[in-house]
Amino acid sequence: MNNTFKVPEFTIKLDSKVKASERIKIESSKDTYKVFKEIFDADTIDWTETMIILALSNSNKVLGFYKLSSGGQTGVICDPKIIFQFALLSNASNIILAHNHPSGTLQPSKTDKATTQKIKEAGCLLDIRLLDHLIITSEGYYSFADDCLL
Repeated sequence: MNNTFKVPEFTIKLDSKVKASERIKIESSKDTYKVFKEIFDADTIDWTETMIILALSNSNKVLGFYKLSSGGQTGVICDPKIIFQFALLSNASNIILAHNHPSGTLQPSKTDKATTQKIKEAGCLLDIRLLDHLIITSEGYYSFADDCLL
């Protein structure tokens, strides 16, 4: 009787098509908003909520982004395990989160505040700083960092 079994092998590959010298540097929430405005789908920003993560180097240059999830009009799933899986695989030192509010309101909900705090605390354990969390609408943005909520 043959008792062999198969174990899957996972591979990790970082395939950046952007040279380090050409990466965008984030120096303010306004810079972050400009980057996210390019990433968010203009056709759905007022329709469904989406959560996106930016991975940044130690010098706050953008390594890449990941669309974490899309939801309905009033919510989106924000799974810390997936956030930090992306951060670790992209070799990020820092991350920035953003999600949109289709309602157009720029004020964070209690859930937004609690989730942001949870991600910040988890990042501390991994030495990955959450620099900001933006709420984006088609007309503007709100920054947790600018409002001293980080």
